Amino acid sequence: MGLFAKIKAGLKKTREEMSNSVHRMLHSFTKIDEELFEELEELLVMGDVGISTSEHICDELRRKVKERGIKDPNAIFDLLQETVSEMLSGGEELKVSTKPSIILVIGVNGVGKTTTIGKMAAYLQNQGKKVILGAADTFRAAAIEQLQVWADRAKCDLIKQSEGSDPAAVVFDTISAAKARGDDVVICDTAGRLHTKKNLMDELAKINRVIDRELPDADKEVLLVLDATTGQNGVNQAREFKNSAGITGIVLTKLDGTAKGGVVLAVREALDIPVKFIGVGEQLDDLQPFNADDFAKALFDRDPAEYKELENGEEQ
Repeated sequence: MGLFAKIKAGLKKTREEMSNSVHRMLHSFTKIDEELFEELEELLVMGDVGISTSEHICDELRRKVKERGIKDPNAIFDLLQETVSEMLSGGEELKVSTKPSIILVIGVNGVGKTTTIGKMAAYLQNQGKKVILGAADTFRAAAIEQLQVWADRAKCDLIKQSEGSDPAAVVFDTISAAKARGDDVVICDTAGRLHTKKNLMDELAKINRVIDRELPDADKEVLLVLDATTGQNGVNQAREFKNSAGITGIVLTKLDGTAKGGVVLAVREALDIPVKFIGVGEQLDDLQPFNADDFAKALFDRDPAEYKELENGEEQ
């Protein structure tokens, strides 16, 4: 299965829930008026796009309709795809050009942080990068063992200490090993306790001091992993982490298991943080680098079979 096919398959539930509802609604209008935009905004909100983001999208659509003199309600569908792509574009490329570069992965427990690290390592290795992992989540039971399983799957080295060790010391050891072995990318796991806890913030600050001292000129990404199934709660998590952890990007997991894929738009619009990767399945290669055009196309894809079925349903 190609990259676009994977993304399209992963967004199937969101497309069926939100995009097909939009298609039905547009199909029921004979002209473009304010009632159409109000109904569209409501459907976007129901798709976890968020109130303010949905308002912004509809304002953009009104502007484009007026500028281009569009009269056909069904043309709104393609405009919507175009607008979503524009909103999500910019900053999605992972910055790992220095040797070594470092990626710090943060997020609350249960969002798929450990599996994301393993899949990201596999992706980078497939890109020709030599990757080393650091098991700096030393507090959660079995976190180190789980990361070892993913390191083995991705065929990369893992630096670890015993449970309860100082996370910053693990990061230091991982950076030292990367320098000695000529690795390209260091990926470090971190504890997934609640972001409001002062000790976690202190821990992240200590880790960052180690990174800044040992790799002062390296490319550095701080990626927040969010579970797409949590919808707007994910936006709130991201807001809290942004205020205290210097996030450079988002990894959105479990998109294939939810109809709330619209939360990608809410995160980008509300926080101005680019999405770097999306998770669209359980396999090692199911973590995909984010591409705004592909995402918008997959979300609002005009699949003839799907829409013929929809229209037949409306006629019955």
